[in-house]
Amino acid sequence: MGAAIALAMGACGGDDPAATAGPNTTQDSTAATDVTATSDGSSGAGPLPTDGTGPTATGPDSSGPGPLFDLGPTPDVPGVDTVEPPTCFVVDDMDAVGDCSQSAPADSFEPEVQWAWPGENGDIYSVVTPLVANLTDDDANGSIDLCDIPDVVAVAYANLFGGGAHIYVLDGATGVAHFHIDTLVDPTVCPALGDIDDDGLPEIVTATQAGNIVAFEHDGALKWQSAVPWTTFYIAAIALADLDADGDVEIIAGESIYDHEGALVTTVGIAPQYSATTAADLDDDGDLEIILGHAAYHHDGTLLWDSGIGPGFPQVANFDGDPQPEILVTNNAGLAMLEHDGDIVYQGLTPTGDSAGGLGWYRPATIHDFDGDGEAEFAMSSANNYTVYEGDGTIVWSSPVSDLSGVAAGTAFDFLGDGKAEAMYADENDLFVFDDAGLVLLQIPRTSPTGTEYPVVADVDNDGSAEIIVVSSDPINGGMASPPVQVIRDVQERWIQARRIWNQHAYHVTNVREDGTIPQNAKKSWELLNTFRTNAQIEGGGVCMPQPEG
Repeated sequence: MGAAIALAMGACGGDDPAATAGPNTTQDSTAATDVTATSDGSSGAGPLPTDGTGPTATGPDSSGPGPLFDLGPTPDVPGVDTVEPPTCFVVDDMDAVGDCSQSAPADSFEPEVQWAWPGENGDIYSVVTPLVANLTDDDANGSIDLCDIPDVVAVAYANLFGGGAHIYVLDGATGVAHFHIDTLVDPTVCPALGDIDDDGLPEIVTATQAGNIVAFEHDGALKWQSAVPWTTFYIAAIALADLDADGDVEIIAGESIYDHEGALVTTVGIAPQYSATTAADLDDDGDLEIILGHAAYHHDGTLLWDSGIGPGFPQVANFDGDPQPEILVTNNAGLAMLEHDGDIVYQGLTPTGDSAGGLGWYRPATIHDFDGDGEAEFAMSSANNYTVYEGDGTIVWSSPVSDLSGVAAGTAFDFLGDGKAEAMYADENDLFVFDDAGLVLLQIPRTSPTGTEYPVVADVDNDGSAEIIVVSSDPINGGMASPPVQVIRDVQERWIQARRIWNQHAYHVTNVREDGTIPQNAKKSWELLNTFRTNAQIEGGGVCMPQPEG
């Protein structure tokens, strides 16, 4: 794919589109232009259009072709007699796998910045993973659905240690802010998006500066605030799941479990500092267990097992020949692997030679088939290196990074549909994209002390091609701050289509449907895709990961 591509950073925005704004919200955005991309010394695509639309953007003020998947009315619209396929709505139960034959030309990795949001109201930093979902009725047809432009949800602040943060909802095609929420939230907590009240629309769930769980409607209106705070909320993440498969969504906040109305249901053990708790059916009983990393609990709070290893970040996938999942735990001691019943496969591995202790190995991991061999690998930072490992902890490749300060994660995506995934990581100074051999394909300046953030991949403008979303925060070592949110696309929009949603830090595709609804009976991600913190190719409404070549 050629040499590394360096993007000279600026910002690009657009005219303020028609936007839906809820109570206590504002609509205002300004941005600069002049973003260029170069490869091997040749000139790139040149400056983006000053209206922020780009060649195929589909924002309300764009002259582009419109959303790729807007095929007209659907059977879900009352009084409309039509046989058009209902592509604006999720119609499967998350178990459909589409045609995996779609691929991009071999020379299709030519990234450029589609838009960069400069921040507003003094909120010019973000240290939280950006999220993606449909929250606004962009085509003004009275329905928020998959034919609207997805929205990027960003948490931005002016001062990390004072003043709190605001949630901003940005148009995925242009970066223009639809609205922001006046209620102050914790600037280090990664929210979760999902339909928690069965009204067909996603809510936004996060924590206040005091640790109280708070939920907002899709338009930013305050829904409720919990009476009981979450005590271990600093630099941590919310997750959503129907733990007991009763049709009601639970909110997972570290060791605390809340119901969909904000009442504390139970607490499970003691969550580690800096947590991203997840849920999975480990004992095959039809409901989900709560996984802190070192320990797992039934949905009612009773202990399933405690492995005895140190606390850490949990990731769930299948790394061996049996049908049960394993839990990869990344903690202060290094890498650990547990069986589904808590038995230890290995622990305390530090293959790169980076020192154990501190936060060097206390980083969330990404699970994907990086090399197209049909088996899952995992990737993570160990402060000085970003490394892809086989399931047994042996190194596939390693590349130097600089991230001594925080607990950032990474992701991966098969942009070309060739069965081999590109790895992504954002350290204190740059966003990196690596090929399947660990060579740097893309290096973009960004700044951060790194917290709960990591780059994500989604089709944020509904054009049928994936984009990368990355945030930036306080400059490191006196450098200049980068825009708080940037979206990177292929210059000709040739990358394989990703899903149009990324709803939480512990994202694993089957935890949420593309319309933001949370499955009552979550499919086992290790059986369908065997990935964690990566997105999937999507075809015809179902999730799909291309089969390895050969």
